[in-house]
Amino acid sequence: MSQPSVLVVDDERDIRELLTITLGRMGLLVDTAGNVAQARARLAGGRYGLCLTDMRLPDGNGLEIIAHIVARHPDTPVAMITAYGNVEAAVDALKAGAFDFVSKPVDLAVLRRLVGNALELQQKRNAAPAASGLIGESPTMLALRQTIAKLARSQAPVYITGESGAGKERVARLIHEQGPRTAGPFVPVNCGAIPAELMESEFFGHKKGSFTGAHADKDGLFQAAHGGTLFLDEVAELPLHMQVKLLRVIQEKSVRAVGAAAEVPVDVRILSATHKDLARQVEDNRFRHDLFYRLNVIELRVPPLRERVDDIPLLVDAILKKLSAEAGEPLPKPDADALAALRGYAFPGNVRELENILERATALCEGDSIQPADLRLPVASPTRDAGETAGNGRAPVEQAATPLPAAGTGDALPRHLENLEREAIVRALEECRYNKTKAAARLGITFRALRYKLKKLAIE
Repeated sequence: MSQPSVLVVDDERDIRELLTITLGRMGLLVDTAGNVAQARARLAGGRYGLCLTDMRLPDGNGLEIIAHIVARHPDTPVAMITAYGNVEAAVDALKAGAFDFVSKPVDLAVLRRLVGNALELQQKRNAAPAASGLIGESPTMLALRQTIAKLARSQAPVYITGESGAGKERVARLIHEQGPRTAGPFVPVNCGAIPAELMESEFFGHKKGSFTGAHADKDGLFQAAHGGTLFLDEVAELPLHMQVKLLRVIQEKSVRAVGAAAEVPVDVRILSATHKDLARQVEDNRFRHDLFYRLNVIELRVPPLRERVDDIPLLVDAILKKLSAEAGEPLPKPDADALAALRGYAFPGNVRELENILERATALCEGDSIQPADLRLPVASPTRDAGETAGNGRAPVEQAATPLPAAGTGDALPRHLENLEREAIVRALEECRYNKTKAAARLGITFRALRYKLKKLAIE
């Protein structure tokens, strides 16, 4: 197998020599160029596994080289060498199509990791394509899969938007799995689930004795994701003081644990997501503009289920196969009328809601197939209006199926009914010596219905 080759573009001879020596010790062949014209000539005459280019060049800048490579040599990853602290230049390079960036003075350890990731990326491109993991053959889903494949080749931060339940974490996992960091960890974190007083420790770690209760050293989420991907779900929930600290970590690529005297470098790709309008949060001064600028290098929208109703039969089939495997028995499938009802429902909760509906329907179904009544869709559910959906992509406004309870009544009636149901189930189980089949028969419901109610009511 021939040695991989790298093109280094920099007008400083010392930098070219340093990179040539470093990359040569990694077993790589190195060509150099001192300006844009020389770089284009080198690219025209050979194939490279990676190109490293400085931003400022005598006859142009590195963004021109990135654009040239993206247009004419799309299989060649390109990384930008930027001045220390020049965040705007790094972001511009990533948006233009750069694989990654490294700051001057060049940290050789960071450079080696970058080169290793780039070469691994080349190997993955030549291998068989990864399984998508996203169910659906609609044009919307085909386009989404193509975009994920492109984004997986980059190290740029990706901001994933979409409604709750649409599959944002699944998309983030696919970007990780199809990229060069697949062998590294994928660490998801729900930013809204961490108490504000513990956030710094959770994200950056702490040293023993740094605060009350810190009985031992602890690594944070950034250290846990080193060499892989950190997925910040519901990033809009971060308080402002943590936004400042997160911005610094992204810029400097290093973290300081609580109580530590020095920072330690981390090699992490950041993916983030939220169902909120983050741009509106910035306008309302609830989210820092500079952090939004760093996270939103590339924006990826995950479509809601109502925009791809043709995928519903495939999703139903996949979900029922999963539920059947968990139950250890074949489960009924929806008939044509039930499937039509699902296709006509707007799914404000998206794929997650579809999963819940099917799990409930299989538990309550009395026959060999799921009927529309088994789905228990809201009586006045938000139905899909083709014209409105096509026009603006929004779900029609929901209307309440029943009048809201009077002020002060709260949820007393539903809780009372749940308590009565719980008492009846527990009594039947005790009388039948906890034989669920007999208890279901005594209650006049199916075994699947009893199993669903046990789970719903949290009866052990």
